Amino acid sequence: MVTDSSLARVVVAAPASGQGKTTVVTGLLGALRRRGTGVAPFKVGPDYIDPGYHRLAAGRPARNLDPVLVGEERIAPLFRHGAAGAELSVVEGVMGLFDGRIGPGEGIAAGSTAHVAQLLDAPVVLVVDARGQSHSLAALLHGFRSYRPEVRIGGVILNRVGSQRHEQVLRDAADNAGLPVLGAIPRADDLAVPSRHLGLVTAAEHGGAAVRAVEAMTEVVARSVDLDAVCALARSAPGLPGAAWNSRDEVQPQAGAVVAVAGGRAFTFGYAEHVELLEAAGAEVAVLDPLHDERLPERTAGLVLPGGFPEQHVADLSANTLLRKEIAAFAATGAPIHAECGGLLYLAEELDGHPLCGVLDARARMSPRLTLGYRDAVAAADSVLFGEGARVSGHEFHRTVLEPGSGPKPAWLWRATGAQREGFVDGGVHASYLHTHPAGQPEAVQRFVARCAR
Repeated sequence: MVTDSSLARVVVAAPASGQGKTTVVTGLLGALRRRGTGVAPFKVGPDYIDPGYHRLAAGRPARNLDPVLVGEERIAPLFRHGAAGAELSVVEGVMGLFDGRIGPGEGIAAGSTAHVAQLLDAPVVLVVDARGQSHSLAALLHGFRSYRPEVRIGGVILNRVGSQRHEQVLRDAADNAGLPVLGAIPRADDLAVPSRHLGLVTAAEHGGAAVRAVEAMTEVVARSVDLDAVCALARSAPGLPGAAWNSRDEVQPQAGAVVAVAGGRAFTFGYAEHVELLEAAGAEVAVLDPLHDERLPERTAGLVLPGGFPEQHVADLSANTLLRKEIAAFAATGAPIHAECGGLLYLAEELDGHPLCGVLDARARMSPRLTLGYRDAVAAADSVLFGEGARVSGHEFHRTVLEPGSGPKPAWLWRATGAQREGFVDGGVHASYLHTHPAGQPEAVQRFVARCAR
């Protein structure tokens, strides 16, 4: 049994995407919080959208656990850090339980939910979409239990159950497979959250409707899931050795500088550890909303433009002419700017004909093709973040393409379908489609803040 009650933990997985993991996890967080249990939310993989709903439900930041981006050795420490002060942690998986980075090998796929469950030594609850399922559920559950016995599946939650009779048949099938049913959620159209080309609409953009969706998920899970059984399973997790991750152990404090970090509805893709590392390195972090703020914060010495959905707000971003011009002038001084994906688009000359900051000699447009996957990248040039030759693991996720001009050096080199040059390094600007996790490269944060301080 767990000796530290804050390490009670459970991983919520599924046989495949679209089974209802986010509904179940968000509802679990809300239902447990409603009855007075302090819960900490986590998400496997480089997902920025689900954690927004988790945060609304849990009332505290949701954190990502991605061994590909940060390394296996950091998963348990980052979990301990995020779980501090909570009584129980709920980890939402990614895709299917065993789906992860595609590559050779016969082991559990890197970055998969099963991989993280192993690293956390955590029991797994399997969420199964029951539509069209009957007795065959027993075979599905038996297969998942026996495929990798070292991944402990402790129970199943049935989702989208059609009737009481349907539920009983499914319970019998699960019993035949040797797994307890921890809950049965009926079909309900009002639990759907709007989606778009990269997944769900972010909670920050969805506003009051997101709050209402979280309340609906909380209500149905509270009625349909045995919360005591889920808590008992979470508390069956063994002790987790090691210390918590601490940003102050990763970087050295130095002369302070104001670093503006873009937020608001257009720039929602970021990791909580990024701001923590910036502050530990001596930065004074100021939030900037490019949809509304017409000036950079006073004394800004560096600018972070994270990912998000600027393409959904491009008309309003373009209309904020004062801020666009100030950012262009700021970049022209050689000031440090770190832009990822959505931030890269914002620095381009235009996106689908809408003028943007014009810092980069490139035009962007929406594309029908989704670019998605992990990348092993090498820094192509010295920049405000990395020295030439530095190696990182990152992730691409976008439906836009850039038509670059000539001049600036690329930020990265990697092999995908052949050698690929990607991104821009120009003066103090490092701009790229590649998302990285700062906890995996804390030295890049320290380098950035040091450049800001100078």
